[in-house]
Amino acid sequence: MSLLDRHVGFVHALREAGLPVSLAEGLDAARALQVIDLAERESLRAAYAATLVKRPSYRPGFDTLFDLWFPASTTGLSRPRPEVPGDGPDVVDLETAGVPELRDRLAELLLGADGMNEFARAMVERFGRQAAGPGRQNWFSYPVLRALSPETLMARLLAEVLAGQERGGLAEKVARQRIGENTRRFTDAVSTDVRRRIAEDSGIERIARSAVRSPLEQLDFLRVTKADLARLRREVHPLARRLATRLTVKHRLGHRGRLDFRRTVRASLSSGGVPLTVFNKPRRPHRPELVVLCDTSDSVASFAHFTLLLTYALREQFAKVRAFGFVDTVDEITRFFVPGADVAEAMTKLAAEADMVRFGRTNYGNAFEKFAERYGDAVGPKTSLLILGDARSNYQPPALETLKRLTKEARHAYWLNPEPVSQWDTGDSLATAYGGVVPMHECRNVVQLAAFIEELA
Repeated sequence: MSLLDRHVGFVHALREAGLPVSLAEGLDAARALQVIDLAERESLRAAYAATLVKRPSYRPGFDTLFDLWFPASTTGLSRPRPEVPGDGPDVVDLETAGVPELRDRLAELLLGADGMNEFARAMVERFGRQAAGPGRQNWFSYPVLRALSPETLMARLLAEVLAGQERGGLAEKVARQRIGENTRRFTDAVSTDVRRRIAEDSGIERIARSAVRSPLEQLDFLRVTKADLARLRREVHPLARRLATRLTVKHRLGHRGRLDFRRTVRASLSSGGVPLTVFNKPRRPHRPELVVLCDTSDSVASFAHFTLLLTYALREQFAKVRAFGFVDTVDEITRFFVPGADVAEAMTKLAAEADMVRFGRTNYGNAFEKFAERYGDAVGPKTSLLILGDARSNYQPPALETLKRLTKEARHAYWLNPEPVSQWDTGDSLATAYGGVVPMHECRNVVQLAAFIEELA
């Protein structure tokens, strides 16, 4: 594969992984390659990163794909057996040495010795291979890490580093950080080499599609892990600040006020009655009230939690924000989002204390009827009603007439559905029926949610 083919494939893989790379940026990267030493792999990485990576959150995915398209070693080249100095004059072969000797070498690397990448490749060669039929083999990280168990070396290494020093002080903290960082480097090096070997056997494009997760703001709400959700929660307030800034500018500059007839006529006297300059009255933007009605069932829990937090973080853009959660009955949950409340604690209290579950099966119809009965006065002519959920009601009556009455009372009504449009009206979905009453929008990730909220306010 030529360098041009690798460049084109790499840029395409970045786009496939969700990293925004324009045609112009791809050309900038190609020009950058003309002024660096292509034999220096880290210079090549830096040139690509400088021209193609826009945000720090994109860097892990970029590095993973770079290591696949520009590996440190290639198939077909003979790989010399890595060796390490032994205690005596002889040299220990890493392919035949016992596990205790290998753990001793790993301990040296975790303390800062050179040669970690070479050692990781040798360990993958020795422990990471598993037969998968005649002439086939698979590669895995887990057997390598299980055999060497780098995490269990921490106590031993601390004892060596802190010999004769008092435990629990700054020295121990620094040593723990250094050893922990090197342990992560070793784990990453093993994973990188496993991916490289799989790519050699199965093709780079195949492994690239599964090796990189989408950037945080493009993760599907319905498929995020607990770790992803924690990262999304940390994004709430920065995203809210960015949106609030845009909305403020939009309100200030987006629309002109009504014609100020008196000022316009007065100004025209200086030009013989011809209105060369038109004056408008200052616009007084309407600050709507926002009512959020949110499905908090397990199937959409991560979507509900994040959207509730974000919309409430934007409360300065609205005269009033009230939030209601439901599964098969409804309760007001505004109290859990008081200013300054801890995000994780607020969500924990909401799940434990809010009265949103009657029988435990999602029932939109009953939730709408109970909302109209208990909190119908929350919706008025100044209210924007925002419904969050997948419109799956377990084949229960939809209560469309109740929803119509609520939307008629509101100034605006919107529905955000975290499912892709292709899944609407499948199974127990009532997307089209509800969408005929309230305009329904697909909202699967942070990018779509941010665009919608900017339009809403």
